[in-house]
Amino acid sequence: MKIAFYGSSLLSSYWNGAATYYRGLLRDLARRGHRITFYEPDAFERQQHRDIDPPDWAEVCVYAASPGAMRAVLAEAAGADVVVKASGVGIFDDELLEGIVAASRPEAIRIFWDVDAPATLAEMRANPGHALHRAMPALDLVLTYGGGPPVVAAYEGFGARACIPVYNALDPETHHPVPPDPRFSADLAFLGNRLPDREARVEKFFLVAAARLPEKSFLIGGNGWESRGLPANVRHLGHVYTREHNAFNATPRAVLNIARDSMAAVGFSPATRVFEATGAGACLITDAWEGIELFLKPGEEVLVARDGRDVAEHLAALTPDRARTIGEAARARIVAEHTYARRGAEVDAILKQEAARKAEGAPRRSVA
Repeated sequence: MKIAFYGSSLLSSYWNGAATYYRGLLRDLARRGHRITFYEPDAFERQQHRDIDPPDWAEVCVYAASPGAMRAVLAEAAGADVVVKASGVGIFDDELLEGIVAASRPEAIRIFWDVDAPATLAEMRANPGHALHRAMPALDLVLTYGGGPPVVAAYEGFGARACIPVYNALDPETHHPVPPDPRFSADLAFLGNRLPDREARVEKFFLVAAARLPEKSFLIGGNGWESRGLPANVRHLGHVYTREHNAFNATPRAVLNIARDSMAAVGFSPATRVFEATGAGACLITDAWEGIELFLKPGEEVLVARDGRDVAEHLAALTPDRARTIGEAARARIVAEHTYARRGAEVDAILKQEAARKAEGAPRRSVA
């Protein structure tokens, strides 16, 4: 099928945590014969901070951040079999959503792909005039990268014909073990941008642990932390490019995952860093959230913490041998059950089933 995908960015992970997710899924769909064009705006300095060159498995159309350029790329939806509007483009989100409905053919599969369902659903609850309320009757599917039963129930309550989680995963070709890099040496490392609904949890899980273990070394990567006061044993790196993630994850004694407030509350929302870190063989410590057992077994494949005190206790007791054992067990589980090849197969089956459903219900066309 020909897929037109309107998202934040495929080429850059700069202030764009969904990049790894898009790359893994769309690359696998391309291997299955789908032809993909990804439309991304030239915004937020992402094009100046590219992680990858345009790939051979998708055409990437970078358009100017202007209404005219946005309307021009929307017109191309008319030639697609599947038209996707992803959440979080950052500019023209409402116009893009309304535009794919207006521009796509009736027989095309129209999808809203939500990469931050808790935030989107909160906006919909607060705003009866939200664009998704208006667009929902014309959408065939809502796909989400997390959220599980609570998100499915919420979207169906808002009138979605079908809501299906397609979770984050691992691409073993891009995220895998590498030799340690001294730049990323630490007892505990955390990677994540400074965001309003994450900062308090970073304080609770990461900075409290650093304060309790002054003899240990801590490393934080991501945008925004340079303006925040950090303990003396915490080193800040700034933006860490995707090409450096393997070394960032493979080098420290352990790597910390901290869900944002909304995703922790909803559960069933493993971040891309969970799969990136375990794919590199890292020993992962994560904050507690409902549904983690679907992905990793606590105590054997991941260490789970309720707060910074738990993180500090895990880290204080973590020997190099145990860290290695946990990391190896986690990687084996993820490679066996949670790769983008598996997710791609799920999406391929969803698209084929939806195409068949629409074909059965579509009126016959007269042939001249």
